[in-house]
Amino acid sequence: MQNHTQLHDIGVIGLGVMGKNLALNIADNGYRVAAFDLDGGKVRAAISQSQAEVAAKPAHSKATELTGVDSLKSMLCALSSPRLLLLSVPAGAPVDGVCSALIDAGIKPDDIVIDTGNSLWTDTVKREQEYAGKFVFFSSAVSGGEVGARFGPSLMPSGKKEAWDSVAPIWRAIAAKVDNATGLPIERFEPGNPVLEGEPCTAYIGPAGSGHYVKMVHNGIEYADMQLICEAYQLLSDVLGLSAVDIATIFERWNRGKLNSYLMGISAEVLRQTDPLTGKPLVEMILDKAGQKGTGLWTAVSSLQIGTPAPTIAEAVYARALSNQKALRIELAGRLEGALPLQDIEATSFIDELEQALFCAKICCYAQGFQLMAMNADEQGWELDFAAIARIWRAGCIIRATFLQSITDAFEAEPKLANLLMAKSFAEALSEAQQSWRRLVSKAVLAGVPAPCITSALAYYDGYRRETLPANLLQGQRDYFGAHSFERIDTPAGEKYHLNWSSPARELHKL
Repeated sequence: MQNHTQLHDIGVIGLGVMGKNLALNIADNGYRVAAFDLDGGKVRAAISQSQAEVAAKPAHSKATELTGVDSLKSMLCALSSPRLLLLSVPAGAPVDGVCSALIDAGIKPDDIVIDTGNSLWTDTVKREQEYAGKFVFFSSAVSGGEVGARFGPSLMPSGKKEAWDSVAPIWRAIAAKVDNATGLPIERFEPGNPVLEGEPCTAYIGPAGSGHYVKMVHNGIEYADMQLICEAYQLLSDVLGLSAVDIATIFERWNRGKLNSYLMGISAEVLRQTDPLTGKPLVEMILDKAGQKGTGLWTAVSSLQIGTPAPTIAEAVYARALSNQKALRIELAGRLEGALPLQDIEATSFIDELEQALFCAKICCYAQGFQLMAMNADEQGWELDFAAIARIWRAGCIIRATFLQSITDAFEAEPKLANLLMAKSFAEALSEAQQSWRRLVSKAVLAGVPAPCITSALAYYDGYRRETLPANLLQGQRDYFGAHSFERIDTPAGEKYHLNWSSPARELHKL
């Protein structure tokens, strides 16, 4: 390990993919970084990479080299006070393990520990309380993957506001940047170059847990956005018989319009990739079983717990679960009858309808996510700035898209907007495109091609645009078998009634 004679600005604990790249990003911006990992080889590799990159940078660069330390006690000695320590370790028990070890190593009450993993937001709330008086537990969700961590992620910090004041300068320096004039991401900026610096994609979210909750919903939206694109791919393949390269060309065209996004761009790139082993499109050689790490599931569960509809996000989770039932799908494919091939499908019209359907479903997906955040914020007493959240998702994160500028504009115009469907711009866009959306869903159903996210989004839209739903019959059913009572349309809200269904007279009782 290197000797260190000058105190460092921040310590990074955990040099896996995300931790190492965050450490290098911080050092790029001129901050002195002390790095530690239980695996000494990871520390040496990070130092070697840092030295090589600093040597290759121009003389005016403010980048600094990482310094390795061999223990947490050494790290605490290497940092200026109050100490800042960034944890990049797996969520769950490893976070508490490091926190306990830091207490043993002599951490002080005013030192700040920043959890940057994908922790469950309720765990973050508990940790702030548990470690109070021993050190300040702070958290910051990170989105953008390996490249984002290295060159500019979207960062969602939450916890004590005083701690944010200490963390903010570093976070604003390392975050992804958006061009203030255009609202578009600055993909690969050189730190210190004023021409390329813009608005940082980070903002204080709120009290403990709020940042990780916002990131959790971000990931739920990510699940749905990915599934929507995958459904479009299958529809183009199965209904029109297009090749992977043909579909890539369509996705690239869509990516130049209102569907522009990081996910659309990489989807086109994946579809164009040739398999080095067979020469076939790589996508055709990848097994159709999707994994998940839990954040999409957490989002769906949260929507059920709060009672806020998020069917498109939930369907995306179910789609991954169904994909993993590969053996059963193979067996049932030989037993269950499917649809007859569609006749006289006009390709250009179908592609245009699919583009409109994808855009409409995307609006509904984001509407579900933002409404879920709003409902949980009300329950927790958080004051979330949804315009700011949309702004920091415009670059760095996985769901970054031009579309997010419209969401930013909607919340800036009406900060207390109950649902994105109420924003004039989105309501008009949906009204204009909804007939194409309906035709596309009808064709998908008739063709027997599953499109759960596109379809559930349409049901969500139709549910909200209906003044009356069949829940009146449902309440009658509940009152019949369980005496659960019901409200009436001709009496004040909150008044409950029960009909004595078992009595021949069936008396109505006001409760």
